[in-house]
Amino acid sequence: MKTIFITGASSGIGRATVKHFAERGWNVVATMRSPEQETEFITLDNVLVLRLDVEKEETIQSALAEAIGRFGKIDVLLNNAGYGTMGLIEAATEEQIRRQFEVNVFGLIRMTKAMLPHFRASQEGMLINISSMGGKVTFPTMSLYHSSKFAVEGFSESVSYELASQNIKVKLIEPGAIKTDFGGRSMEFFFNDALTDYKPFTTAFRGKLGEMEKQPAYASPPEIVAETIYQAATDGTSQFRYVVGEDAKMLIHMKENTDEVEYLTNIAQHFS
Repeated sequence: MKTIFITGASSGIGRATVKHFAERGWNVVATMRSPEQETEFITLDNVLVLRLDVEKEETIQSALAEAIGRFGKIDVLLNNAGYGTMGLIEAATEEQIRRQFEVNVFGLIRMTKAMLPHFRASQEGMLINISSMGGKVTFPTMSLYHSSKFAVEGFSESVSYELASQNIKVKLIEPGAIKTDFGGRSMEFFFNDALTDYKPFTTAFRGKLGEMEKQPAYASPPEIVAETIYQAATDGTSQFRYVVGEDAKMLIHMKENTDEVEYLTNIAQHFS
């Protein structure tokens, strides 16, 4: 039985992925910041629920030691923990800026570094990082989130070369809009109405955003992402990027195949 170690497993993509792999006979290490609140996974024999906060090194080391002690070997690390921010960059505090990168970038790197000695000792392993279509394309008021996911893309692509020398594969998942609570518990907002110069822009943007939120048909269920993660873990190929969702495929294709000025103008007009 192979084992996958998942961060951010309490909800959304992480939760769907725990179920998907467990149902297919894998051992699953489901890590989360508040494991005492978990009631479903603790009933499954092949799922180990552990406390882990990617901002706290001691919880990473403790979870890894317990997971290896239970299952002996970890075959795949899924760096899924993350959250988004939305708002005017002038309204963002220094703390909000730093935390966006602390979780989405530094936490991912911290988790990766902690896992690599185990992979090297086995001379095999796989690192799967959850990026986003937001790591390839951008929307207004999400500059912090986009820049963190662009960083994940760059880190993953660069580190894949050195890890290949240790027979460790690296893969990226780029989901589009997903039907999760990402816009609720996993999204922080920092619009500031005192910045009145932006009012025409923010009013138009919020109106457009409200229209988009009323159209759930364009969003994919998290189970689709879980299926893609399973494909990445098991397909035996050297494919690096896996795009999930018709919206992500369309927007990424548009950016890569459209004149840059035309593309940026289209995006700006869409949200105005």
